[in-house]
Amino acid sequence: MRSGNGGYAAGVAASFVDGTAEISLRSPVPLDTPLRVAGEEDGTVRLLDGDLLVVEGRPVDDLDLELPAPVSVEEAREAAGRYRGLLGGEFSRCFVCGREREDGFEVFAGEVEGRGLVASPWTPPQWAADDEGNVRPEFVWSVLDCPTYFAVHRSGELPIAFLARLTARIDAPVAAGVEHVVIGWPIEIDGRKQHAGSAILSAAGEVLAAARALMIEPRSA
Repeated sequence: MRSGNGGYAAGVAASFVDGTAEISLRSPVPLDTPLRVAGEEDGTVRLLDGDLLVVEGRPVDDLDLELPAPVSVEEAREAAGRYRGLLGGEFSRCFVCGREREDGFEVFAGEVEGRGLVASPWTPPQWAADDEGNVRPEFVWSVLDCPTYFAVHRSGELPIAFLARLTARIDAPVAAGVEHVVIGWPIEIDGRKQHAGSAILSAAGEVLAAARALMIEPRSA
């Protein structure tokens, strides 16, 4: 990987925003580089690498998202067997969805038959939790990111696309060591722009966190 995880970077920026946050990634997130945080009186926040704007966030009143019916743990386990992530691909080392990461989250969202969406079971590891045993918000944002790509690309080629904006809310704690369901579904494709939703559900189907993503295919693709 030549840049940081977009969902994680968005989650870090969101920690400086009150409530539901809309986070835009303005340039690739540099690795092993401290970023400067600049906050504004209107609640917006910017993460900068020197003078370069990397991430920008702002509070929003609500998340404009219609969620599908829940997916059961059993359905998610079956769907994970249809995960399309590639070995040796561009994102195979992603700590959320990469097949080549032994220390990753293993969110392998595959298509749920007959539903038009993708799903994966997910048991968060203890290292991702805070002192109270709940997954840290930046890791929740990370997990909300990756399934949106596979929701849009449930079949056909897997073109390169990068996260441009992620708007998310966390409704309830996500407990480490407990099995959950992560889902993603397509919303709209507009040329190189791809819109999709995602959510983390409890095993009983309760929505714990939800997000809407905008991904963009580079012109060179």
